[in-house]
Amino acid sequence: MRDGLIIILLLLVAVTATAQTTPSKKTPADVMREIRLKVLTTPASQLGRKPTEEFPHVHGIIMDWPIEDTILSLMASSAGDGSIYTTGDFGVLGGIKYENVRNAAKSFVKLGEKYYSDATPAKDYPYPQKGHVCFYLMCYDDVRMIDTDVNSLSKSNGKYSDLFAQAQRMISELRQIAQQPKK
Repeated sequence: MRDGLIIILLLLVAVTATAQTTPSKKTPADVMREIRLKVLTTPASQLGRKPTEEFPHVHGIIMDWPIEDTILSLMASSAGDGSIYTTGDFGVLGGIKYENVRNAAKSFVKLGEKYYSDATPAKDYPYPQKGHVCFYLMCYDDVRMIDTDVNSLSKSNGKYSDLFAQAQRMISELRQIAQQPKK
C-alpha cells in the first residue's frame, strides 16, 4: 500500500513537472479568443476613452457571428480601429491604418449608440448559439449585449438589420485590405 502511494506521488510530481516545463503552443484561434476577451474586458478609461457628443454611451462594438463551425468576431472602436477575429485561423488586425476602415468602424459604433437602451448588461461574453448573432456594446461603464436571431437580420424591417448591414460594410472594407498584395 505504501509503495503504491509513493508511486502515485512520483507520477503526480512527474506529470506536474512536465506540464510546467513543456511550453504551451497557442493556436491562432486561441490567440484570437484571447484578443477578443481582452478587448471586451479592458475599461474605456484604460484606453483613454471618455464620452463625447458623438459617442455618449458606446465606445466600441464586437459582433459575434457563427458561420458554419467558426465564429467571426468583428471589432470596431470609436477611435476608428477595426479588426476581425475568428475561432479559426483567419483574422485581420490593424484596420485603423486605413481610412476606409476607420470610417466604417466609427459608423458602426455610432449606429450602436441607437441600441444602447435595448442592450442588457453583460458580465460574461459567450459566443452566440448557431442561428444567432451577438452584439457586445462596449460602454464607458460596462458591456451590454444584444442577442438576436440571424434570420431577422436579413430582413429589411428586422430590428437590428441596419446594425448588421453596417457590420457587413465594415467586413467588406477589412476584406479589401486583407486581399491587398503584401509589400
